[in-house]
Formats: sequence, C-alpha cells, structure tokens
Amino acid sequence: MTKAHEGWSAWGVGLGFEVGGGLRAESGPACCGLAESTHVRMRRGAAIAVVAGVGAVTTMLAGLVTNAVSAQSHWPSWLGWLQAHPWLSFVMLAVVTAGLTAVLAALDDRSTPSRNPDPAVRPDDGAGPPGAALVLRSLPRDTTAFTDRSAELDSLVSSVRAAQENEESLPVHVIDGMPGVGKTTFAVHAGHVLSERFPDGQLFVNLNGHTTGRNPVQASEALASLLTAAGVPTQQIPVGDDVGAITEARAAMWRSRLAGKKALLILDNAASYRQLEPLLPGGSGCLVLVTSRKRLAAHEEVVLAVEALPPDHAVDLFMRLSGRPADTLDRDVLKELVRLCGYLPLGVSLLAARLRHHPSWSAEDLRERLIAARDRLGELRAGERAVAATFDLSYRDLTPERQHFFQSLGFYPGTDLDAYAGAALGAVPVVVARQQLDALYDAHLIDEHPGSRYRLHDLLRDYARGLADEGDSMDHVQAVQRVCAYYLATLAVANEHIVRDGAGGTPPPDRSSQVETPPMESRTAALGWLENERPNVLACIREAKRLALHDLVIALAAAMAPFLRQAGPWDQAVGLHRTAAESARHTGDQKALAGALTELGVVRRFMAAYPEATEALNEAVTQYEAVGDRRGKAGALNQVGIVWYLTADNEAGARAQTEALALYRQLGDRHGQANCLADLGMVRRQTSRFDASVEAQSEALSIYRELGDRYGEANSLRDLGIVHCLLGEYGLATRRHREAFDIYAELGDRNHQAYALNELGVVRRLTGDLEGARDVHAQALEHYTDLGDRFGRANSIRHLGVLDRLSGDAAAAIRVLEEALEAYRDLGSRGGEAVSLSELGVARGLVGAQDGAVEGLRQSVEILRELGDRCGEAEVLNHWGALLRTTGDPVAGRGCFEQALVLARDVRCPLEEARALEGIGRCEWGTHGPARAGGPLREAVAVYRQLGVSAVVDDIERLLVSQAG
Repeated sequence: MTKAHEGWSAWGVGLGFEVGGGLRAESGPACCGLAESTHVRMRRGAAIAVVAGVGAVTTMLAGLVTNAVSAQSHWPSWLGWLQAHPWLSFVMLAVVTAGLTAVLAALDDRSTPSRNPDPAVRPDDGAGPPGAALVLRSLPRDTTAFTDRSAELDSLVSSVRAAQENEESLPVHVIDGMPGVGKTTFAVHAGHVLSERFPDGQLFVNLNGHTTGRNPVQASEALASLLTAAGVPTQQIPVGDDVGAITEARAAMWRSRLAGKKALLILDNAASYRQLEPLLPGGSGCLVLVTSRKRLAAHEEVVLAVEALPPDHAVDLFMRLSGRPADTLDRDVLKELVRLCGYLPLGVSLLAARLRHHPSWSAEDLRERLIAARDRLGELRAGERAVAATFDLSYRDLTPERQHFFQSLGFYPGTDLDAYAGAALGAVPVVVARQQLDALYDAHLIDEHPGSRYRLHDLLRDYARGLADEGDSMDHVQAVQRVCAYYLATLAVANEHIVRDGAGGTPPPDRSSQVETPPMESRTAALGWLENERPNVLACIREAKRLALHDLVIALAAAMAPFLRQAGPWDQAVGLHRTAAESARHTGDQKALAGALTELGVVRRFMAAYPEATEALNEAVTQYEAVGDRRGKAGALNQVGIVWYLTADNEAGARAQTEALALYRQLGDRHGQANCLADLGMVRRQTSRFDASVEAQSEALSIYRELGDRYGEANSLRDLGIVHCLLGEYGLATRRHREAFDIYAELGDRNHQAYALNELGVVRRLTGDLEGARDVHAQALEHYTDLGDRFGRANSIRHLGVLDRLSGDAAAAIRVLEEALEAYRDLGSRGGEAVSLSELGVARGLVGAQDGAVEGLRQSVEILRELGDRCGEAEVLNHWGALLRTTGDPVAGRGCFEQALVLARDVRCPLEEARALEGIGRCEWGTHGPARAGGPLREAVAVYRQLGVSAVVDDIERLLVSQAG
C-alpha cells in the first residue's frame, strides 16, 4: 500500500499538504509502498493458465489440420481408431491439459518460499486486536541478585572479543534454560559488562514467548517497535495488509538501519527461531543475545546453557541477599534450603528476602516453612514445585491487603506497569499502590524496570493468576474494567495535547473522576506516555475483547485513534479499528460502528488504500444517517470528500464537502465548517477555479483564527499562497508562505516547514531567483529525508531537477527528474507523475531526444486532463509548443500555444497566458516574419511586466528592437 497527497499545479507549485478535514494526522504525508503477494500469485496463476490455454489451442488446431490432410489416407494401428473418432482425442486433450495445469500450479506453489510462521507465533489474521512489542531503548537495571556465573560469562565475553578482534561476524548467542534459572538476569548482566563494546546503543525486547495471558509478539510488531526505538520516523515504517510482505520490508529496513553499527540487542523470552529470525541485524558488528526456555535451532548460533546454580554458589547468593552475618547462619541448613528451591536464583532470592524481613526467624524456621509449602503444592511437577514453594512462602508472608494487591497484578493484561496502573488494578490510591509495589519489589515478587515501572516474572504471573482463580471469577473482569477505565481517563488527558486546537478530543469516561492520572504538561510528555503505554493499552483491548467487554473495546480504540493516526504504524491502527467495528456490530451500536468505520477510512486514506477507504467511509455515512447523527455524518462526508480529491474525482469531492459544510452550518460547528471550506478550496484549486478557491480558503482561514487552530491557519495560508502564485501574485504568495512557515516553526513542525520552504522556492524560481530557490529546496529536501516523508522528498527532488534544467545542465536534470518520477509512481501520485513527465519532456528535448520528449509531454497532458487541471494542461501545451517550434515545426507549435492561451485565459493563469502569447509571436516570426509577430509579443511583454518577470521581458524587447532596426 502507498500513501500520496496529491496537491500540485502544473508548475509544481502545490506540494502535497495536510488536507483540512476534521480527522487527520498532524504529521506530513508519507508512507512506504508494498507489493501485494496475492497479486504475485495471481500473475503466476494467470501465466500458467495462458501457457496451458495456448498449448491446448495449438494442439487442437494441429489435430484439425492433420485430420483434414489425412482424410484420404488411413492412420496406422490404434491411430486409425482415433482418426475414426476425432472428438475423443479432444476429450483426452482436455484431461491432459487440466492435469498439466494442476502439476504446474503445484510446482509453482512448491517453489515459492512458505511464509507460514511457526504455530506458536502465527501472524494475526485481522480477527483480533493488534499487538505491540515492549522495547526498552537501554538495558534494564543490573540486579544485585546476579551471582557467580563466571564460566558462562567468560565464555560469552571471549566469544565476542574473538569475533571483534578477528573482524568476524558476531554469532547469535542463545541463552536457554528452565524457568526461574536466571536467563534474563544473565543476559542483562552480560549486556552491562559488554556495553562499552557496543557504543551505538543497546535495545531490550520482550517477545512474550511464554508469558501467561499474552500472545507471542509477532515479528512485524517487534520490528515496528524496534525501528521506532532506533529513531526511524513512523511515517517511514512500511505498512500494508500482507503480513509476510510487511515483515520482509521492515526486516530489510531494520538490517539497513544497523548496517555498519555496533549495537547490542537482547531478545528476551523467545518462542521460536522463526519468531526472532526477522529481528536479527544483517551487519557483522551487532551482538544479539536471545533468551528462551526452548533450544532454538539455528546453524549460526552459540548456545549458552544456563543451569541451576552450583550448591555453593546458591548458598553464597542466599547469604548475600539475606543481610545476615555469615557466622549466624548454619551452612548445612542453607544447603538444604537452596536444594529445596531447586538451586534456582529466583527461588533463592525469594527465600533470602523472607529471612531478611523476619529478623526473629532462624534459617531452621525458614526451612520448616518451606517444607510445609512444598507439601501444599505437591501436585506440581518437581521443578515447578521447587520454585512455586518459594512463591507461596513469600506470598503468605504478605499482609492481606498486599496479598490482594499481588493477586490483582496477575490480572494485568500488559507487560509492565507503573503506580497509576497498579492503583487502578488494586482499586487503591496511587500513593498506596506505590508503597505496595515497592514492598513487592523488596520481597523479590516483582522486577523493577527503568522509569519507575515494574514487571512480574512469567512464573510469578502464573502463580498470581493461580491464586486469583481460586477466588471470585468476577475479580478478573472487574480488574480489567478498572485498568481500562484508567487508560481511558489518561488517554483523554493525553489527547488534549495531541489533538489539534479546536478539533476536540476524546471525552473522558464517566468514571474518570475516580481515576488518578499521571501529570502531562506538554505534547512531548503526552506522546512519550502514549509510546510507552502503547503495548499495554493494546493488550488491554485484546483482553477486553476476550472477556466480551465490547463497550471498552470501542472506547479504547476511539481514544487511541488520534495517536495511531499520527504515530502509526497504520496497519496496527487498521487492526484496532476493525476490532472496534466488530465489537460495535456485536452490540448493535450503529453510532459506534460508524465511528470505527470513519477512523478505519481515515487510516486507509493515509495508506493510499483509496477503494477500502471509500468503502469504509461510505458505510460510515450510511450508519450515521440511520441513527440521525448529523455531526458524525458530516465528518465522514468530509473524509470521503478528501479521498475523492486525492483520486481526482473532483466533482464527487466538491459534492461531499458541500454537503458536509451544510450540515456543519446547521449544527453551528465552526471547526467542521473550516475543515470543509479548506478542503473545498483545494478541490477548487485543483480544477483551476482560483477565485472560488480563494473565497473558500479565506473563509476557512478566518474561522481557524477565530478558534485558535494554528495548524489549520498555517495550512490555509499555505494553500492561499499556492493559489496566489498560480495567479501571478508573487509578492502576496511569498507573504502567505512566510506566515505559514513561521507558524509551523512556532509549533515545532519540521515536516510542514519543509512544505512551506518548497512553496517559497517555487516563487523564487518563477521570479528569477534560481540560487535562492535552490537553497530553500535543498533545506526542504534535508527535512524530508530526516523525517522519512517520501512524497515531500519527491517534490524537492523534482524542483531541484527543474533548477538544473534552467541552469543549463539538461543531463543532470534528466537524472534527477527520473528519480522524482519513479518516487511519484511508487506513491501513486498522478499529479506528481504528470508534472515530472512534463519537465522530463522539456529536458529530453534539450538533449535532442525528441521522441522521448514528445511521449512524456503526451502522457502528462492525458493525466492532467483526467485530473481536470486546466492550468497544468496549459503549461504542458506551452512546453510542447516550444519543443515543436525549436525542432522545425512552428505551425504545429502555434497550434499548441493557441490551445494553451485559451485554457490560461479561461482559468486566469497569467504566466501561462504570457508564455502562450510569446510562443505564438515567435512562431509567427519564424513563419511569416516580424510584422505579424509584434502584436502577440507586445501582449506577452505587458503580462510579464505585471508579473514582474523582467528577464523574459528584456529578451523579448531586444527581439522587438531588432525588428524595428
């Protein structure tokens, strides 16, 4: 799928902009395109069918000819029988052809690498809510519970050192072992030891391979989170519907990102090698540490088996963590204690914590309690019983309130949590939740993560859920409802910062007054919170769906929509809104269904999946009509109007925006009115109705200023600047673009600053300041490249190619413009394609490639006529006329100029009017002499003077002076 915002003019003045509707991303347009594998399979199938069909027809014709020729003779043996019964041969031929086709298809399927992942990590089929991976941009805190693993650590360090010193590729190091043996602790400790060898960063990813209540993280989800953590703009992350293709594209980007880097990647809790294989860097300088409960098969791996601690090491760890003097402990009793918990570091840590928290206990007291707990858990397997007994002993040492709080953590659908989420789960104030979490951490029942966050070990999560299952089953549902209510309340706060001024945010839930939310004082803080909590919120939506809490699914999806529109990845948003729509259909809530479909349509538009976007938005309009929701219907109409604008169905786009505008006026919704007017203005500009465009956009600007919507104000100013430039009002156009740029700078929006810079560059080029134009286009190109905006980058490249042509370097212009053309075609931008073809036609004409020049100009005219861009068509006809005139056909050239003149005057496009008049005059000069050329040339001079294009005026006046002389 691709994304393209198709704002353009014939000169490339319009550059792709944020359209003005009410449900839109603040980030600029960009997306990576993916070829659908289903199309590949269809093409293969079609090829097979064609081959088989041609073979059948050929054979049949050969048989008919042979039979006719041999009518007077008799075929020998059994062939004579076939000759007497010719239609039977056709039946046999059909059977053989069908069989061969089946064999070909089977062989084709076998030759195509399978993308079916391991059953344990199967890709989403779209039926469930999306997932997300938890990625830490730095290593978790090294724990004091780490004890002597010198042999394993020395082996790892030696392997890494040898590979680096010999400049060899670092192999994947797999750390495997049973639950509770300390695999993650070892990996984190090793990461800290080796961190200086990997200065380009350390990333820690929890893959949830064996986490109760959580599906293993899909490779595509993990790659999206890794790319974001590594600094890749979300707009640059590939999206689409084909999970296999997305995974491959993201993996390629991930490998490219880490190429030549020295980074450390810890993939924790992996389910299978298939799950983690796409996450592996392609370069030789990155170290990957994998932890898993299962032996992962891979030929290049180095396996580090982490076993239970040696008895003496386990005793030493116990003594260190217990805080007791060594001479007060009976070492024989300690040996028995660590044996009873299987010599597992997790169990040893818990036991030592019990003794430290009970100064009156002796080691013998602890041993007796542990034996009693093991007896109570006797139904468990030996290894599980060993560590579960330590859990039970620690749990029973908690106060009743703390026991209840610990149980509630077992219901948490997410991966890690803070005190606010903990308060919601435990139905306690945040200050109490913080105390409880600190106490559970001190008791080694939870792990601490950076940022005052906590996480249960997988075994402890199992244990907590087991305890909770012994109680009231409604506790689980109520805990999930409470934490979902907390996330709804906090999302409402975050949305106040990220939703555009005047656009309105997600209303808080009814119970929000009972929920404490973390402080968020800025847009940056809100976006940071949303990015950190994304995997947890999505996990809550999954759990709510599993528990049939459909109202919560719908509400959370709506609350996450503004963030996912901006941050992506958009395929994750598609899965979310599909889930919300499914829940709405289940409950029969038509209004909620319409809302989910509207969001789905908006995201599909961002992905340039225009048919799917139109389908979803049209259904949303129908659902809103059914429930009498005029505001919702207006919003959906506004959005589908944007899609029609982008697909150049300008009549449908204008009709939708006009209907939506009328509804918003009935409702008194000023912001909705401004959005529709802004989008209607762009439709009018695209069809060269410049006066109507200025009128609509000016009214939108006035409303945006009234509401204090700075983004809307800047967007309208920029679009007005585009129109003023098309009208030849270059001074006013410059002021509008400058005003827009200043607002974008004030808002810290580099992406839209780049769009304003490109527009300024166009004005400078048209007024003869080629160096000034190159400077601002180069600045814009740098911004787009940094931000991953492929559409904006294509615009800047195209403008720089035009400057190369005007500077006399036609060969360089062709190279640059071909790059722009390829980018536009990848993005599906018909307007960008048309402008690039036109400019390529001019540049190719300059190097004598006339056939290529004519073909480019012809294709450009066809596209622009299809789009209804008459001003653009006039410009291309002027280019075509100039090509014909300079290649010896001034009569045909004059015909092009005359067509351009009619179009330019009809739409009030003065620059193209002047170019057409100049072209007609020069053609007359070449065919009939100076006498008939003077009139159109003087008219051209008058228009050029009004525009302030002095260089062309001087050239024409010199020609006229030579005529007079």
